[in-house]
Amino acid sequence: MIPLRDSIPARRFPIVNTAIIVLNVLVFVFEDLLSPQQLQHAIELYGLVPAHFWHGDGGLARWLPLFTSVFLHGGWWHLISNMFALYIFGDNVEDRLGHIRYLVFYLFSGLIAGGAHLLAYSGSALPTVGASGAIAGVLGGYLVLFPYARVLTLVPIFYFIRIVEIPAIIYLGFWFISQLFNGLFALAAADVFQGGGVAWWAHIGGFVFGLAVVRLICPPPCRTYADEYRPW
Repeated sequence: MIPLRDSIPARRFPIVNTAIIVLNVLVFVFEDLLSPQQLQHAIELYGLVPAHFWHGDGGLARWLPLFTSVFLHGGWWHLISNMFALYIFGDNVEDRLGHIRYLVFYLFSGLIAGGAHLLAYSGSALPTVGASGAIAGVLGGYLVLFPYARVLTLVPIFYFIRIVEIPAIIYLGFWFISQLFNGLFALAAADVFQGGGVAWWAHIGGFVFGLAVVRLICPPPCRTYADEYRPW
């Protein structure tokens, strides 16, 4: 399922969300200018490598990849799919939290997502990059704040493509269940992940963090805002 847009317009321009998207694009353009050897070195240095974190040197070199890995991507499709999801869901979360709270929320979502990945694959020497763990936190926050919003979704069914509106609570609930299922499978077949794959537990960790924290940091209107979009 591919989300196309949601049904809730933001009431103010999402400065932080837009800046995050632009920064990710600029970093990727810089990546694209590097030689293959330079890019590989940058990914190993600034990507999140669990084995380096747990068994490498201490200091800044240990902790920095928890933040820098969130702004690196492995290809154009990786970047576009992440930024499009952030574009659809992030503006509304920023609208409710405010600019500064949203920035802190996003960064900590990425940090917790990275931590979940480190715990799940403590011995992996495979670099992990991408904003999807931080974006998963945004999705978790969106589910809490806008459970009754509608997500216009492209759904491929065999050779046919349908565009339908799906309640956010169903769309994001299904998304999380699929991440959890794949994450459990990946743990059971850890050797598969060592050859490359999706950091499912980063998604799970980020999403759960978003679910748990967004109400705690949101100004009081967030506690009743979801009721404005009940479909009944």
